[in-house]
Amino acid sequence: MNTLHFLVIGKNQEILDTLKRVIENNEGWKADIQMDENACYDTIRNTNIDIVLLSSGLEEQFEKNIKTFCENLDKNVKVIEHYGGGSGLLKNEVYTLFPNLQP
Repeated sequence: MNTLHFLVIGKNQEILDTLKRVIENNEGWKADIQMDENACYDTIRNTNIDIVLLSSGLEEQFEKNIKTFCENLDKNVKVIEHYGGGSGLLKNEVYTLFPNLQP
């Protein structure tokens, strides 16, 4: 895996922008952000997403639906529920899913 692609979904633009910056401060990590829940399904289906990162402001039912959607894809898309805690926590969450990336 050369680049780890994230789709960060949430409802607070400032938090999404911060998460994008934190993610892209890591070599080989790229993030797209999205606030439109309906558009997320097409993005995940039609692009090379490795991790869907759920941020704040999302409805519980949407979170359940997007997790089920990702689990049922033929791709190996991981879902992380991230509601804060800093860049160290985020890295730990990613390395738990992809231990081979850990430095």
